[in-house]
Amino acid sequence: MNIKRKQDGNKMNVAISGRIDTATAPVFEEDVKPHLDGITELILDFKEVNYVSSAGLRVLLTLQKKMSAQGEMKLINVSEAVSDVFEVTGFDEILNFETSE
Repeated sequence: MNIKRKQDGNKMNVAISGRIDTATAPVFEEDVKPHLDGITELILDFKEVNYVSSAGLRVLLTLQKKMSAQGEMKLINVSEAVSDVFEVTGFDEILNFETSE
């Protein structure tokens, strides 16, 4: 997994590539969550994410809860496979996301 963070004022864009699974989810959380103070808009670019496990869903839920209290979080470029995981688990009702074209 590779993570690239870019902050512009109170907006943060995070591009993730690879899998968000049991091994990588803690790294993902540690790389993003501590940097959210003062952020009102968090954009997670999932263009290069090909798999999200339950551990990854837990991190997304944690980030969503934090951002709901201080702004908004949006996932963009979500693949059909990852979108299917969100739908099966009910996360499509929790997360704001756009599928890739």
